[in-house]
Amino acid sequence: MEKNSTKNLVLTLATIGIISALLLTFVYEWTTPYIQANQAEARKQAINEVLPDVAEVEEVEKNGNIFYEGYDAQGEQIGVAFQNSGGGYNGAIEIMIGVDPESDKIYKISVLNHQETPGLGARITESEFKSNFEDKPFGDYNVVKTPPSEEMQVQAIAGATISSESATRIIEDALEKINSAYGGGN
Repeated sequence: MEKNSTKNLVLTLATIGIISALLLTFVYEWTTPYIQANQAEARKQAINEVLPDVAEVEEVEKNGNIFYEGYDAQGEQIGVAFQNSGGGYNGAIEIMIGVDPESDKIYKISVLNHQETPGLGARITESEFKSNFEDKPFGDYNVVKTPPSEEMQVQAIAGATISSESATRIIEDALEKINSAYGGGN
């Protein structure tokens, strides 16, 4: 009698496991296109945010990286957007950066995703922090705790120095990749 109940229990658990696996597979397959569409829309919005007056965007692969070349209504290239990520205080930070590779200047940055502490590190998404990089030349930045007195200084967010430094390093890494692909001067 005991063998039958053990056999029935194993059979029941195996059936539940198989049904659960099939259900999870179905849900994954069903939701994946929606997730990808949402990510593509978020990327499109970020590109429009970091490249001024962009009318058309062309996805280009160079040096194993994907770049988004932005063109105005007349077909003139106005800049390049690049998505880069790296580690932050609590997890990965993804940043979209828009630049003019001809003049080695940053237009703007947009934080796409982060796991930083709400109210502290999460302030990297605020315009006050992002404006640190607007119209800055390419190069190595120095994160400071006081208002910047030099062009290559970036003001850290109070209480979130690690997040500020992490975002800055991700931007510097992105600029190196852009320079490598587009032959910048610095």
